[in-house]
Amino acid sequence: MAISTSETRQARLKRFLTEEAKAVGFDAVAFTTPDKIPQAPQRLRQYIAEGCHADMAWMEETEERRANPSVLWPEVRSIMMLAMNYGPETDPLALLERKDRGAISVYARNRDYHDIVKGKLKHVASRFAARAGQDVKVFVDTAPVMEKPLAQAAGLGWQGKHTNLVSREHGSWLFLGSIFTTAEIPPDEADRDHCGSCRACLDACPTKAFPAPYRIDARRCISYLTIENKGPIPLEFRKPIGNRIYGCDDCLAVCPWNKFAQATHEMKLKARDDLNAPRLADFLQLDDSAFRTFFSGSPVKRIGRDRFLRNVLIAAGNSQDLSLLPQVEALLRDEAPQVRGAAIWAFRQLAAPDHIAALQKELAPSEQDATVQAEWTMEEI
Repeated sequence: MAISTSETRQARLKRFLTEEAKAVGFDAVAFTTPDKIPQAPQRLRQYIAEGCHADMAWMEETEERRANPSVLWPEVRSIMMLAMNYGPETDPLALLERKDRGAISVYARNRDYHDIVKGKLKHVASRFAARAGQDVKVFVDTAPVMEKPLAQAAGLGWQGKHTNLVSREHGSWLFLGSIFTTAEIPPDEADRDHCGSCRACLDACPTKAFPAPYRIDARRCISYLTIENKGPIPLEFRKPIGNRIYGCDDCLAVCPWNKFAQATHEMKLKARDDLNAPRLADFLQLDDSAFRTFFSGSPVKRIGRDRFLRNVLIAAGNSQDLSLLPQVEALLRDEAPQVRGAAIWAFRQLAAPDHIAALQKELAPSEQDATVQAEWTMEEI
């Protein structure tokens, strides 16, 4: 049977897109259509109804567009899903034993991946638009796109029990991006679940953020608590957080499929030397200007100095490192209530009882913020 001209053209466009994507550094490419995630709307609706999105109001505000690509862009006919490996060169879990150091999630140890991935997506999309004469839109994960279900539908991998994408070729360390187009591109076959009876990711979570396999409660997730959460870290999670000061890699790092993973080849994603195992002492002395300079171009910068110092102080309190006590004590008088509150908790973990009583007598009566003042008498869980 002869292949029609239109089918031949579609195949050529698909090959062109794939070659262009690989040429700029994407490690995996696959195609799907906007109707291939029919279960997504109900799952998203349930997730939000149960409050598992915590205070990330943008998920509720964009629910309809997020759940259905055709609502986001009615003209879309094909979706190209692209993955870029950001695998670390060493096991990130080893750093958790070095209590005087801060553990920053692997993805945030160099340049902001949004900028890197989006730049490459725009290059591929513009080349394709010129070749095909079709409209295109590019998205990284700041847009209301359910990238992981779409990536599974396209065949890039499957959503593991930790809800992240897992690939047999690349393990768990993948950034995702998408190119929506009005062109008709032959879709690939969806991948199937290869988790089997394994529950390593579920058991590894320090804060028990998985109420069941394939479900995550952001309210208990360290990545949410240290990044998206704008308030104090709830008391029950402070000790389990350990020295994780920005994000968490535990559920990703323990996945057995990472035995096939390799370190990233993208230089801008390789860890900076000063973010591989940074000293907590160095971060405790950051003012706003120094914070912005040190984290220029980094995703860490977006949470701001006060939220970051909150995280560092929790790690300091967990460190048992008495050499940090003078710096912690100095932050009891910081201008930011968020920093003062975390400093009180860290101070109470490190200081002797009489030292705590003296500072409480001096500082608590003058404290105007009720949440901060409560830190002096908060009972440990």
